[in-house]
Amino acid sequence: MKVSELKARAAIDEITLEIVSKAEPRQWANENGSGKVCNCAGKDSTGEISVSLWNDQCDQVEEGNKIKITGGWCSEFRGQLQVSTGKQGNLEVLKK
Repeated sequence: MKVSELKARAAIDEITLEIVSKAEPRQWANENGSGKVCNCAGKDSTGEISVSLWNDQCDQVEEGNKIKITGGWCSEFRGQLQVSTGKQGNLEVLKK
């Protein structure tokens, strides 16, 4: 799958992205628990998209990495599409 094919509220079988920027992780907490989240920008040959990294993923991924998300999810936040592994997906760092 490519960035240009992504749609909000849709499953992602597999997507490979290069991380072009990474924000500082921040802590979150609500009635369901707490953890860490980090926003990144990822790109492929068709465009750029926001990538949300959760908890341990924040420490695994650096700018310049290529990542592969399988079984992920595309959502929309404040009018912008973003991808993440969701609850069931997997993130793999392909190279540093």
